[in-house]
Amino acid sequence: MSNKKVLIWYRNDLRFHDHEPLYQAIKENSLIIPLYCFDLRQFQTTSFGFPKTGNFRAQFLLESVHDLRQSLKKLGSNLIIRTGYPEKIIPQLVKELLIDAVYFHEEVTAEEIRVEKALKKALKPLKVQIETFWGATLYHYDDLPFNFNNLPEVFTSFRKKIEKNSTINPTFTVPQKLPSLPNIELGNIPSLEELELEKPQFEPRSVLDFKGGETEAIKRLNNYFWQQNCLKDYKETRNGMLGADYSSKFSPWLANGCLSPRYIYEQVQVYEQERVKNQSTYWLIFELLWRDYFRFISLKHGNKIFYPSGLQGLDIAWKKDQQRFKLWQEGKTGYPLVDANMRELAATGFMSNRGRQNVASFLTKNLGINWIMGAEWFESILIDYDVCSNYGNWNYTAGVGNDARGFRYFNIPKQSKDYDLKGEYIKHWLPELTTIPGQKIHEPWKLSQQEQKRYNVIIGVDYPRPVVDFFKSVKSNERIYNNAIEKQ
Repeated sequence: MSNKKVLIWYRNDLRFHDHEPLYQAIKENSLIIPLYCFDLRQFQTTSFGFPKTGNFRAQFLLESVHDLRQSLKKLGSNLIIRTGYPEKIIPQLVKELLIDAVYFHEEVTAEEIRVEKALKKALKPLKVQIETFWGATLYHYDDLPFNFNNLPEVFTSFRKKIEKNSTINPTFTVPQKLPSLPNIELGNIPSLEELELEKPQFEPRSVLDFKGGETEAIKRLNNYFWQQNCLKDYKETRNGMLGADYSSKFSPWLANGCLSPRYIYEQVQVYEQERVKNQSTYWLIFELLWRDYFRFISLKHGNKIFYPSGLQGLDIAWKKDQQRFKLWQEGKTGYPLVDANMRELAATGFMSNRGRQNVASFLTKNLGINWIMGAEWFESILIDYDVCSNYGNWNYTAGVGNDARGFRYFNIPKQSKDYDLKGEYIKHWLPELTTIPGQKIHEPWKLSQQEQKRYNVIIGVDYPRPVVDFFKSVKSNERIYNNAIEKQ
């Protein structure tokens, strides 16, 4: 054991496997001091007044931190917990424990970068070594076949260049034993109540009982790949909305860093050798590449991803209609596919990718409401909230992203029939519509008075009338979009 004391500052990297700061400190034979700080700024409100970290997200985070602490204890160490501001707490620990170095994974967006800069400034007088690492993506940015100024603005170009010219690094090994901590107050994981949040109730209709932590992440991967053998069909089933295994559901653990994308990649390789290699096994990696792309784009363009005008700088006259936004938020728009997805989100903190695309399209292309409001609601409530993917996807759907292709919208009634033909998903989340048979459920506003009586569903009473006419609202918002294009 060397005399060097290294503080590992855990952030969105709540795992043991493939963790370079931890690996590097072990390699140096240092005394390792792991820390997680609940940054109070993350529990304030967004610009539109939503809890920045809502109760579903917060509970998943608390579970993930608890799991990390338990894992550290098993190896002979522990996790120091603090609540406050990292740039104040870490220098205090440096002084108290005579720490020589601080290691952490760097982030790419404004709020996180501000904290990093404040921390570096606070540590400078203490003459402590600071090492930052890159660890959230499949491909390391040092291995990209272009510099960031030349990062392609279209995903397909990015994917083709990176697949042809770059390789994925192997994961870092998992430690088998860690040194015990010096004598210090460990601190407690705060409760939801202490964070001024209510405990969410588990919804039995949820696709999965998501639990935070690396242990649960590995368990989910093993179940999806090896026990249920679902990976071989991923490409065919990934657009589903009902059930646990239509997609991998890895995203909550990826977002909190409980699961490394490179670990997933290595497991896919093993699966391809032992089971089957096909379009589905490739497609899971393809989706991980989208995560990479949004993170690299965020690094390239900085705060533009948070502006209403987006990466395109397109000054659209967005509405801030609070009343209609609330109808969207609560799943009361009168469009069953939108409403079912929004009610699932409100009840569970999760929604399928297909659902996200449809509800985002409806908010921006039918209601014409400022996409930032939708992005902030997702930020508050999604258990798999990832700042780069969330704001990158909303940029794209709103038509202001770097890869946007003009005014494109999702035909919600058609999508409903294409992806929920028998209305099983809709009936799962909108019990008031369960009596409506066949394809009539996708457009209940078309039911005659006689049919409404027969199915015991009165439109405007038991289920809302459509908040807007679908195609008229599309045309109206397209004009607004085109006016912005002309003025650009």
